[in-house]
Amino acid sequence: MVNGTSPKKFDAKFITRTAILLALTIIAQFIKMPQLVTGSIVNAMLIVSAYFVGVWSGITIGLLTPIIAFLVGLMGFPMLIPFIMVGNALYVMFFSAIKNNIIGMITGSVVKFLWLAASVKYILVMFGVKVPQKIAAAFTFPQLATAIIGGILSIFLIFILTGYFNKSKE
Repeated sequence: MVNGTSPKKFDAKFITRTAILLALTIIAQFIKMPQLVTGSIVNAMLIVSAYFVGVWSGITIGLLTPIIAFLVGLMGFPMLIPFIMVGNALYVMFFSAIKNNIIGMITGSVVKFLWLAASVKYILVMFGVKVPQKIAAAFTFPQLATAIIGGILSIFLIFILTGYFNKSKE
């Protein structure tokens, strides 16, 4: 299951690999670091999981991480959860759908950023939700930065890991 292909079924291998990558992602969320670092690591894990396990693995992790962040007190604005979930899914889907990993990552980053920025500036406002300025600011350009940095990190990891695994098969 390489390069974002979908599993034929959600078998034990898929579930186990996704669970391990989710656990690593949650650990990164718990380490006290600035948003730029934590967000970049989470985004990297989304792409790594999509590449090595499949698009549904990346989407699953992207759907679960904002819920877990809220449940353990790492995120205090629950109205954003569904928007973050959609943003993460878009990031993974664009990365996986575009055959060139770099172009897919950049496209996914821009789409995720545009979605999250529109969510805090327009969509939530249409529903009468007042988004605090500090939160709105965190969901604009910092999201683009963390998506791009995480994407670069993930492509670097993919390059290293696929090179390692290809050499070990020889």
